[in-house]
Order: sequence, then structure tokens, then C-alpha cells
Amino acid sequence: MTDAQTELQRLLEIMAALRAPDGCPWDRVQDFASIAPYTIEEAYEVADAIARRDFAALPDELGDLLFQVVYHARMAEEEGRFAFADIARSIADKMVRRHPHVFGEEAAREAGMHSAAWEEQKRAERAARAETGTLAGIPVGLPALTRAVKLTARAGRVGFDWPDAHAVLAKLAEETAELERELASANADRLEDELGDMLFVLANLARKLKLDPESALRRANAKFARRFGRVEAMLAAEGRTPADATLAEMEAGWQAAKAEEG
Repeated sequence: MTDAQTELQRLLEIMAALRAPDGCPWDRVQDFASIAPYTIEEAYEVADAIARRDFAALPDELGDLLFQVVYHARMAEEEGRFAFADIARSIADKMVRRHPHVFGEEAAREAGMHSAAWEEQKRAERAARAETGTLAGIPVGLPALTRAVKLTARAGRVGFDWPDAHAVLAKLAEETAELERELASANADRLEDELGDMLFVLANLARKLKLDPESALRRANAKFARRFGRVEAMLAAEGRTPADATLAEMEAGWQAAKAEEG
């Protein structure tokens, strides 16, 4: 048994012990629904470590995410649904199926077949699950920006798409004007609708630029937090907090922080 197999078996045994009648009271009462938010959170922790290039922390974060898979597998095994081996077998079979240019007959290993083969296999899998329509199979539970990208990328494959980023920017200007017209009404429902349209267009602008909107927003969030922290540090050096400063003073600090970054 390899080191990887040994450690994985140890992890499976730890999970079984946690869920045993004499195991951890908290772990024993969890179910799929209660654990799902933690699974999503751990996936974001992995993405965050990668974005920060914190490769020292990445094994720990990936371990947390793997534990979530093991957790779901253990609960399913207890209910007689499936086990961890079924999960591993399912993804292994899927990867072989979707890569005939690597694992298939010699004739299927021609250059340039990868994308076509992958998409054809996904279409076949959706058909087997009785999922129909161009947009079938795109999970509703995805982050909204990510799902917007996937929805329109799928629609783009059948020709329903903006021609380029310039066209998306023109659409963004149109949606911005529509939101501006709704400001006077202060109708929350209409404002949310128009704001949603703007965010949807922005997600597609990212797609056209071949950028990940979630990653771009995480980067903007980090930049805001970093610069605001610098504003707080500047004020602290004067014995003050943001609550003691005027907006103009904080803006001046912000511009100074921005200048420091170059």
C-alpha cells in the first residue's frame, strides 16, 4: 500500500470513528444539508490559498476539502447509498470516458480531439440523466457570477452570444442607464432586477476577457481591505480611528495608500 493509500485509509477510519455511536456528539448529528455549507466554505479556502500563493497552507486547505468529501461519503455509506470507493470509481471512470484521446483506441488519439470529445461525453452523460436543453446540468447552487458565465458560455456554443468585449461594454452602458432611470422610483424589486442585469453583463464581460469574475472580485476585495487597513493605520498613528475622521480625511488616506502601491 502506498503512502497515499495508507493515509487515505487512516482518514476514512477517523471519519468512521467520529460518526460512531461513541464518537463526537457534533459529528454524529450532522447530515448532508448541514455539512454542505462547510463543503462550499472549504472550497473557497482552497481558492483563497491559491490566490494568495500560500503554498505552505495549501496542503492543509486541500485536506479540509478532502475531509468534506470523506464526510459525505461516510454519511452515504451509513444510509446504504454509496461509499468513498464509489465516488473515486465514478470520477475515475468519467475521466477515462471524457479523454478518449488519452485512454481510447489509437485512432481516437489525434491532436485537437480533446475539447470535442469532452463536450460530447458531457452531452451523453446529461442525456443519460434525462437532462435536456442547452443549459441543462448547470448547478443552481453555483456562485451567481460563476453560473452566469457558465450559462452564457453554454448558450454561446449554439450562437447566442455577444460578438466581443466591446459589444458587452455597450450592453453594460445600456443596463447602467436603465438602473439609473429606476433610482428615482426607489422600487426595491425593480432596482434589484436592474442591478442583477448589470452584474450578469459584468460576468460576461469577464468571460469575453477570459477572466474569472469571482477571482477578479476576490482580488478587488483584497485590495479594498488592504488599502482601508492602511487608512486605519495612518489614523492610528495620529491616535484616531475612522470614526474620528471626516470622509475627506479618509479619502486622502486612501489616495496615499493607493500611491504607496504604485
